[in-house]
Amino acid sequence: MNYWLLKSEPDVWSIDQQEKVGHKGAVWDGVRNYQARNNLKNMKNGDLCFFYHSNIGKEIVGIVEVIKEAFLDPTDKKKTFVAVKVRFKQKFKNPIKLEDIKKNSSLSEILLIKQSRLSVMPIDSKSWKILNKMGNIWYAKKI
Repeated sequence: MNYWLLKSEPDVWSIDQQEKVGHKGAVWDGVRNYQARNNLKNMKNGDLCFFYHSNIGKEIVGIVEVIKEAFLDPTDKKKTFVAVKVRFKQKFKNPIKLEDIKKNSSLSEILLIKQSRLSVMPIDSKSWKILNKMGNIWYAKKI
């Protein structure tokens, strides 16, 4: 299993909206960066993703699971970019703020810090565990 971070502006698509669509999940589309596109292509069913509210909040607010691997993004008329489908798993009671992530020296190499504008990025398993601990939660796929 791999771990990822997906960024969304909460006034465009929020963790609450993701939760409301329920078990069927929602398409994660609209990505128009080649590196982010390649990251979407590398996602596998069952991979877990932190859901990050960008611009407003700047914090990890929950976890979603990939339920459909990369397919052509229906919003891309040029058929260059891909989307995945994700399902809500958990909303954090205490979001993990970017300022707290930056203060943790063990996380200084994650792309959220090094390439802050990237909207889809891998998270290594060590950083996944650290971030879960920071949020006082632990979520790993049990099935």
